[in-house]
Amino acid sequence: MKLNAIIVEDEETSREILKNYLKKYCPSIMVLGEAVNIDDALVLIRNNDLDLVFLDVEMPYGNAFDLLEKVGDVNFETIFVTAYNHYAIEALNAHASYYLMKPISIDELIKAVDYVTEIKIKEEALQNQVLVPKTSTVNGKITIPQLDGFEVIDTSVILYCKADDNYTEIYLKNNKKKLVSKTLKYFEDALVNASFARVHKSYLVNVNEVVKYQKGKGGSVVLSNGKELMVSASRKSELLAYFK
Repeated sequence: MKLNAIIVEDEETSREILKNYLKKYCPSIMVLGEAVNIDDALVLIRNNDLDLVFLDVEMPYGNAFDLLEKVGDVNFETIFVTAYNHYAIEALNAHASYYLMKPISIDELIKAVDYVTEIKIKEEALQNQVLVPKTSTVNGKITIPQLDGFEVIDTSVILYCKADDNYTEIYLKNNKKKLVSKTLKYFEDALVNASFARVHKSYLVNVNEVVKYQKGKGGSVVLSNGKELMVSASRKSELLAYFK
């Protein structure tokens, strides 16, 4: 699968190294252009149908996060390239698909491109299709702590869970919502064997209630009740693996 890409990097030497590596080791990548700053990058992004952006974090008059904020709805994958490892968490929260450290490892670059390629292939296959999970119907029960004890509910009636600081909002099929004084990580662990996928730092979804996957906005899923939830790039591969 061919992927249209651009390189956003202010250092000429770094651009040349990455271009040469891509040409030699990742021939599926078609580099359509290069940018040395945010303004040039915006022009390339808006004038090309891109699958992938190789994005340096530090640039003149701004950084990668400023660029992504200006782009708005992102419909391409992003591989961050930087010499500073302290950006890793922020990069992933900004929907980076992969994070490469300078000097670039050829093996890591190949892994990054393969990772994005797998995502794009799966996206194309599933785009606007009625999704059929590989998993069977969710079975089991979970206890929901309350002030005066706990409530037991079937996991199959849960549509999704949403983080709310140290609380979690649980949305059910009967249009009811429960607020629980537990973190989303607590429910992610509790439902690990019940076909629930963490699709975003804020969302945990019942995979069997996902009916559609949509590209754009960094990727999103539509649930059986019509609710659309954002999917983080770093979580996309894990989610798509649930579907045929």
